[in-house]
Amino acid sequence: MVTKTKAKRKSPRKNLVIVESPAKAKTIEKYLGRSYKVIASKGHVRDLPKSKMGVDIDNDYEPHYISIRGKGDTIKELRSEAKKAKKVYLAADPDREGESIAWHLSHLLELNPEDDNRVVFNEITKDAVKESFNHPRKIDMDLVDAQQARRILDRLVGYSISPLLWQKVKKGLSAGRVQSIALWLIISRENEINAFVPEEYWTIESEFKKGRSKFKGSFYGYDNKKRSLKDNDAVQEVLKRIDKSEDFEITNVNRKERKRNPQAPFTTSTMQQEASRKLNYRTRKTMMAAQQLYEGINLGKEGSQGLITYMRTDSTRISSIAKHEASQYIHDEFGSEFAATKPIKGKLPEGAQDAHEAIRPTSVYRTPEKVKEYLTKEQFRLYQLIWSRFVASQMTPAVMDTMTVTIEQNGVIFKSNGSKLKFDGFLKVYSDTKEKDNLLPELVEGDMVKMVSTNPDQHFTQPPARYSEATLIKTLEENGVGRPSTYSPTIDTIQRRYYVKLVGKRFEPTELGEIVNQIIVNYFPDIVNVDFTSNLENELDEIEEGKENWIKVVDEFYKPFSAEVESATENMEKVQIKDEPAGFNCDICGAPMVFKMGKYGKFYACSRFPDCRNTKAIVKEIGVTCPKCHEGQVIERKSKKNRLFYGCSRFPECDFVSWDKPINRDCPKCHHFLVEKKIKGGTQVICPNEDYEENPQK
Repeated sequence: MVTKTKAKRKSPRKNLVIVESPAKAKTIEKYLGRSYKVIASKGHVRDLPKSKMGVDIDNDYEPHYISIRGKGDTIKELRSEAKKAKKVYLAADPDREGESIAWHLSHLLELNPEDDNRVVFNEITKDAVKESFNHPRKIDMDLVDAQQARRILDRLVGYSISPLLWQKVKKGLSAGRVQSIALWLIISRENEINAFVPEEYWTIESEFKKGRSKFKGSFYGYDNKKRSLKDNDAVQEVLKRIDKSEDFEITNVNRKERKRNPQAPFTTSTMQQEASRKLNYRTRKTMMAAQQLYEGINLGKEGSQGLITYMRTDSTRISSIAKHEASQYIHDEFGSEFAATKPIKGKLPEGAQDAHEAIRPTSVYRTPEKVKEYLTKEQFRLYQLIWSRFVASQMTPAVMDTMTVTIEQNGVIFKSNGSKLKFDGFLKVYSDTKEKDNLLPELVEGDMVKMVSTNPDQHFTQPPARYSEATLIKTLEENGVGRPSTYSPTIDTIQRRYYVKLVGKRFEPTELGEIVNQIIVNYFPDIVNVDFTSNLENELDEIEEGKENWIKVVDEFYKPFSAEVESATENMEKVQIKDEPAGFNCDICGAPMVFKMGKYGKFYACSRFPDCRNTKAIVKEIGVTCPKCHEGQVIERKSKKNRLFYGCSRFPECDFVSWDKPINRDCPKCHHFLVEKKIKGGTQVICPNEDYEENPQK
């Protein structure tokens, strides 16, 4: 008897989708179903080699791409899955960088570049992802060329100037197009501060009284003209005119209704600025949290959901579907009077591509409170900021009742301003500052009021503030330098190279940064020319739009630049960074110790280096005995991320550390050591056990 064996059924071939990140892959595979397999390329798979220029200058700047070291296993998996797949879709991020990754993947996997296999989506939601697969397209070579041109320009600049800096200054230095502008801006601001000459001026604040009500007024001028008070003599001249025994007259009362409009939803730049200002987030932290919110968060029964739209954008545009959903939510939650009929339209920065929507929640109904339990603290705070800003942008203006009164006596004029919030509008969900009512008593023209007190105060004009991360990004954007994806890595680079340091959340240039900047300014002036760099960014945008040829743009930049490199190589003298004596001798060989400049700043080293390799960290004692071992001194230290903290000088024998500065006093309640904590506008002495705190000091 012959037994028949059933033929084993072959499992149907699946469509392969390649995305950039593993987190995104899981979410998208769930949306697409069983006929799709989704895997991640984990970013770029090919790049220019690190060991050499990798650009054939004599052959139309042809780049020589190689597989990125360490990506071998990933590439092997991609090739294996692509061979088995029914069709391969390339779903990298919807920007130049993502288009470039898709193009490199098509070369590695030997895909036909003419196939419609590129899919893009601005948000990782089920509807958006499924819809994108209904409209696959060819790889956009204009986008690829724009990214390739930027990469080649940056390589030509970096690999031409950096070796020069190694030869003439010291090893390990680098220069780049956008980072050089950022460094130049920081140093230019420092020069402004150093050259600033303060000017004296005075103000006079007075308190007035009508009946039992008191209110304040500020000196405006005299003899019907606005006057400035340059010195104390000018103040005394005003005070001589005032007769305190006589009443002042209300000569004018001006009542107005003032509207305050909401701001547009976030672009990458405004999100980074606002997260820095409101949440105290560094740019890197903001972008990391935003990436996680975009790629998908596990929301329990809902599964993994992308909570925000794509976070690299320079547009404030909002889709009609999102506008309608927001309007419905505002009607239901707050009432029809809060829903704007024509929501605010943000002004796009010069050169903005407007390729993607603004950063917004993928569903306004996923309120921060509903998803809070699934988010980390950092994710929640950023999502709350994005959600609130978007909802507010679709709401009506806030309305304030304002009142300005003019108070006069003997020709001397004071003015007083009052305001009252009449209608919340968008302030119901989002506000830059806490709106406080500043009420004046009921006043009419002809009323007489008494001056209760007068307080003349001397001031001096202040220099411009050093750049914070937020203000530096804002300045780069306003000048058309860089694009949303470049700001975070640019700021990271100038700090890693120790060209600048953060002091009190503000950038200060280092000695090394000053030296590098001076070389760039002297020998490569176009690199630090804001207009030149902005125009180059515009040309990259025109390549993306198919209006310019990338080889022509690169060639027009490189020919004069290469001449500058030759001139600098011939004429630049070697920069001697002189070793400054430290004032004590080496405890190993007895030779004098000197200050040396390292990757993370200055340190002590033996002057006989390399014969003697003794080094010591520069420590700053704060005059406090270690509260743990009671033997060592508390000293200032820096973390790997260059953040200041306090530790024991006997480390590693004593492991005492504190982010806040300890002081020489104990808590009167629990006897724990007290610390000085930085707060907005000053410091406050507190107990780390939260048993005690003193009034803040300005």
